[in-house]
Amino acid sequence: MVVMVKGKMGVVHKIESRLDQNAEYCNMKQANAVIHALQDENRIRESHTSGVDVLLSLRDLQLGAIGNLKVIVPGRRRQLILGEQGSSLYSYKAVFMDAKSQTGVFAYHCGVFIAPKARAQEWLFASEEGQWVVVESAKAARLIMVFLDSRHANADMDVIKKDLSPLVKDLEPEYPEETDPMPFMMASDGVKQRDVLHEVTSEITGPVVVEDVIYENVNADQSCMSEKMFRRLIFKRSSGLVQSEALLISDTPSEETDNKNKNSSAASRRKSPKKGLTGSKNSLRIDHSYLGSSYHSSIICGLSLVASALTAAVSSGEKVNTTIVGLGAGSLPMFLRGCLPFLDIEVVELDPMMEEVAKKYFGFSTDEQMKVHLGDGIKFIEESAVADHGISTHSVPNGKDSNAVRILIVDVDSSDLSSGLSCPPANFVEDAFLMSAKKFLSAGGLLIINLVARSSAVREMVVSRLKAVFEHLYSLQLEEDVNEVLFASPSERYLEIDHLDEAATKLKAMLKYPVDVESDMKNLQRLQ
Repeated sequence: MVVMVKGKMGVVHKIESRLDQNAEYCNMKQANAVIHALQDENRIRESHTSGVDVLLSLRDLQLGAIGNLKVIVPGRRRQLILGEQGSSLYSYKAVFMDAKSQTGVFAYHCGVFIAPKARAQEWLFASEEGQWVVVESAKAARLIMVFLDSRHANADMDVIKKDLSPLVKDLEPEYPEETDPMPFMMASDGVKQRDVLHEVTSEITGPVVVEDVIYENVNADQSCMSEKMFRRLIFKRSSGLVQSEALLISDTPSEETDNKNKNSSAASRRKSPKKGLTGSKNSLRIDHSYLGSSYHSSIICGLSLVASALTAAVSSGEKVNTTIVGLGAGSLPMFLRGCLPFLDIEVVELDPMMEEVAKKYFGFSTDEQMKVHLGDGIKFIEESAVADHGISTHSVPNGKDSNAVRILIVDVDSSDLSSGLSCPPANFVEDAFLMSAKKFLSAGGLLIINLVARSSAVREMVVSRLKAVFEHLYSLQLEEDVNEVLFASPSERYLEIDHLDEAATKLKAMLKYPVDVESDMKNLQRLQ
C-alpha cells in the first residue's frame, strides 16, 4: 500500500517511508523498485530545496548569488546560462564546479571544458556524478563545463572559444601566480587522419560509420616514422566511443612484422608506432591476431579460471561450446577462433546489418567452427537453457553435450547513455537473464560480462545481482580504461580457484597468439 499526503504548496518535503528495508520481502523485485523510486524522488526534492537545479545568469553570480567568485569553495556546483544578455554571439548552458578536494596538485587553477552536442546526453556529462569525474580528470581547481547544442551546430570551434573567453573570464578565481590564459579542453580521439569508408543507418543500431584512421604521434622523435593505420567501427549514438578497432597490415606480411603486430593494445600502439605499412589501401588486410581493445585481452586471460577443462577438451579432441552475444566488427570472435582453435563459436547478433558490415569491412567469416545466429541474445539464451532441460524450442547450440564446460560472453553496448551503464544494456543484468545464463551454464563454465559503469552505484547494483545468482564471481579491472570484466560461475566443477598461477600457465600454453596472461591475472579479484 502506498499512502500519499498532500502538503503545503511551494514547500517540498522529503518523503518518509515506514517500509522495513531489512524485511525478507524487500528482496522482491516490486519492493526493490518502490525503494529505489523513493530514493530517486528524495534526491530530486533535496536538489530542489538546495537550489542546485536553478539556472543562474552570469549577472546573478557577479552579484553574489553563490558567494564570492574570486574564492574557491570546495564542492561548490551551480548551473548557469552564459551570454543570455546579448553580449555575445551565442548563449550557452554551463556548470560551474569547484573541485571537492583542494589538497591535490592541479594542472590548472581554472579551466573550461566544452561538451559537444553529440555527447551532451552521456552520463559523463549529463549527470552530476559524471561531471565530478570530469573535474577530477581535468585536474582543475575550478572547471566551467559548457554544453553545446543545436544553436552552435554550424559554428567553428575557434569562434566558440573566442565568444566564450570574455564570459568565462568573469568566473576566474583570483590567483596572483596564474599568468597563463585559461585553457579550453574538449573530448578528443587523437586522430591525425581520417578516411570514412562507409556510412549507413540501421533501424536497430542507428547511424553506423566505418573509417580508417591514423593516430597522432605522441613523441616528437617518432614523427619521421611511418604510422600504423586502424579501421574503426563507430556507433553514432555513442560517438565518443569506438565500438571496434582493427589493425590494417600488408596483405603479404613478413614473419617479423606479424610477430610485432601481435598482442598489442590500441593505446600502446599509438604511443609506440613501429615500422610503417607499405603499399596502397588495396594491399591491406585486417590483422585478426591483433586485439584492438584491452578488455578483450582480459576476457582471454580470464579463461584461466577454467584452464584445466580447456586442456582436457584439447586432449580429447572435443570442442568447447562458446556463445558470444554481440558481434560488432567480429574482432573478438575472429581472434578467439585463431587463438583457441578448439572453441566452437556461435555469435548472437540482433542487427543483421552488423554481420554485413563485419564481413565486408573487417574480414569476418563464418564456417563450421564459427556461426552467426541473428536474433535477440536474451531470448536465445533463455531458449537454449530450456532446450538443455528437455523442453526444446530449438536445438542446443552447436549440438553440444549440456554437461560439457561452456563459455558465455556478453559484449553488448547500451543505447541508453544517460543511465550510467554503457555496457551491457540493463536487461542483461536483470535477474531473469542472469537466471537463464545460470541454467545455460548448469554443468559449469563461465559467464563473462564486459561491464562499463561510470556510476559506482550502478556498478555495485550489477555486482550485487550477480552475487545473488552465481556462487562464484571474479573481476578484472582495467587500470587505464573504464571497462571491468566480470566472470561468474554457478559451480566449482571446472574452476581453478586455488591454483590460478598454474592455470594461467596452462592457458598460455594453449594460445596460438601471445597474450600477457600472467600480468592480467595478477589483477583478478574474487568478489564472491
